[in-house]
Amino acid sequence: MMFASTKVDDEMELWKERIVRFYPDEKKISAKPVLQPHKNGATLPTNAIATNTAGSKVFPEETVFDPWQKWTLDPGSDIMVKWNRIFLVTSLVALFIDPLYFYLPSIHNADSLSCVKKMDWGLSAAVTVFRSLADIVYVLHIVIKFRTAFIAPNSRVFGRGELVRDHKLIAKKYLKSDFFIDLAAALPLPQIVVWSVIPGVKHSNPQHNNNTLALIILFQYIPRLYLIFPLSYQIIKATGVVTKTAWAGAAYNLLLYMIASHVIGAAYYLLTIDRQTTCWKSECTKENGTIGAQCHMKFLDCDFSSEIDQKWVKNTVVFANCNASDDNINFKYGIYQNALTTGAVSSNFVRKYFYSLWWGLQNLSTFGQGLGSSTFIGETSFCILIAIIGLILFAHLIGNMQTYLQSVTVRLEEWRLKRRDTEHWMSHRQLPHELKERVRRFVQYKWFATRGVDEEAILQALPADLRRDIQRHLCLDLVRRVPFFSQMDDQLLDAICERLVSSLSTKGTYIVREGDPVTEMLFVIRGRLESSTTNGGRTGFFNSITLRPGDFCGEELLSWALVPKSTTNLPSSTRTVRTLVEVEVLALRAEDLKFVANQFRRLHSKKLQHTFRFYSHHWRNWAACFIQAAWRRYKRRKMMKSFSLSESFSSRAESQANPESEQEEDGSPSAAESSQPKQSIRSMMLASKFAAYSRKGTHKSKGVDMPKLKKPDEPDFSADSFD
Repeated sequence: MMFASTKVDDEMELWKERIVRFYPDEKKISAKPVLQPHKNGATLPTNAIATNTAGSKVFPEETVFDPWQKWTLDPGSDIMVKWNRIFLVTSLVALFIDPLYFYLPSIHNADSLSCVKKMDWGLSAAVTVFRSLADIVYVLHIVIKFRTAFIAPNSRVFGRGELVRDHKLIAKKYLKSDFFIDLAAALPLPQIVVWSVIPGVKHSNPQHNNNTLALIILFQYIPRLYLIFPLSYQIIKATGVVTKTAWAGAAYNLLLYMIASHVIGAAYYLLTIDRQTTCWKSECTKENGTIGAQCHMKFLDCDFSSEIDQKWVKNTVVFANCNASDDNINFKYGIYQNALTTGAVSSNFVRKYFYSLWWGLQNLSTFGQGLGSSTFIGETSFCILIAIIGLILFAHLIGNMQTYLQSVTVRLEEWRLKRRDTEHWMSHRQLPHELKERVRRFVQYKWFATRGVDEEAILQALPADLRRDIQRHLCLDLVRRVPFFSQMDDQLLDAICERLVSSLSTKGTYIVREGDPVTEMLFVIRGRLESSTTNGGRTGFFNSITLRPGDFCGEELLSWALVPKSTTNLPSSTRTVRTLVEVEVLALRAEDLKFVANQFRRLHSKKLQHTFRFYSHHWRNWAACFIQAAWRRYKRRKMMKSFSLSESFSSRAESQANPESEQEEDGSPSAAESSQPKQSIRSMMLASKFAAYSRKGTHKSKGVDMPKLKKPDEPDFSADSFD
């Protein structure tokens, strides 16, 4: 029994670990399970079952995971942004396709008879195919919106808010908001009218057909046009802009303007045919009973040309009284007269389309100022609509396009104004010509390098982690080109890269002068600099070297930063650094270098000490002078030693040869005694001569010896005992 109880307790712990439930806000259910007796005497929850008769494992009876959640899309994700852009392009194509249905009817002119051709079946088939493809995309958009999560309104207190991924709540919200608008935009109504309604009506009136088609397309065009605006808002909300470049934004607004001109032109074409049909209908009504033949409206339909009464054809004046080329007719065509006189309504599709597009673009751009309207109310209303739409589009779309185009040159304009203000300031302060030229060169070079973008302000506005990654990407490869930094690990390099600041200098600029405080350590990226020193202004001393990419200067600051308790006074520069050409450097300020040195003890490394000494031009200069002075001292001592040996050898040889000759001649000891004073006198003369020569050589060597150069300050690299 004890074993069974322990086993059940283990099952209870397993059940507590596996059960996870999520409840909506409006339905809070107690998480405490209802326990039922177990067969071993213990209790188990009612929503748990055993996998076998022994009850070795217990699992929940129902899962709480929604299988549809993995298909739920985040409205701000990359895939949704791409889909919104694709659907935006499809919507623009659909807005272009729908007005093409207005070009299906046309007017057929013969010698004595004219009629309306209700349908261009080739054009109708092509438009229907493209329209059906667009409808499929609209349906797919509806399906995607059923699976797109939304942000709970009550969670927008701080930050972005919480996404609701429950498919039931998503469907409920979508059905209450935009579903019926999307459904109205996706219905294939024009295809039904063109291929089912119009052919199915017997003895249909061409004017009624045109009106029906226009109303159906207008009914669906409004929701399709409406969808453009929330779709653009969603893209702007997710990415900030509809288009990525200014030129693409200008093209987008121009495209919207061209689509509006396309719609106005197509409507003008259809209204022209309607106006022609109205004239024929009016004259046909007047003519009935006056020429001995009955005028029927079906005679004006080209589909019933075989049923036309030939007697009526010979005697009718309907077509003569409705001839737009005749100025003496009573019927006033108004703005539609040009399309009838030029034959645009009876031409092929390409001709009538471009004529209508030109008409719409011309009058939309001029707000309909050149339109000569008649007193017909429908025609006058159409002219008013053109003026209003033209004014709105010019104020909004063309204004946006101008904004996009101006954004391309906004930096250039700001630089031009800044340069103009600089010129005025230099003239007002009466700067000399040399200083003016230096200022102009610097402004020009800074514009060429940065194009007016404040990189430091952009980086400071980003989060610290992102800023660190960007600085690492921009500076790490450049920093590793500096040999002193190549010995450091990645963590230390990241800290240095985060604090490096790019700096630009023009030709002839003095970066630092000898004796001035060193405020930053510079690492050359591009260009060449001259580093010179006079050893504190000492007479007769001058040393100059050239700094190239990979070199650095301001190493006095490193010695100052590595001192554990350094003073607040910055060290003085021992060299003068001047640019030879345009230079780009990375600067590490004194406070940043001090922070890095204090935070990272790996900077106190013997390996870095040797690297610093090897690549420091200050240490190189001191080492060269030290070696040169030691070599000169060695050569002087060697020369003096060799001269002393040669003189002593010659004097010894003479002293050995003279006593023998004197003993042979005299043969008495008095001769030997007399020779000793002579040797002592000769030795004194040689010693004085050697001393004089030695003093002369010393003065000569002092005249050509290098002045004593002060040893550079030794940075404290000894903080790590293990290195």
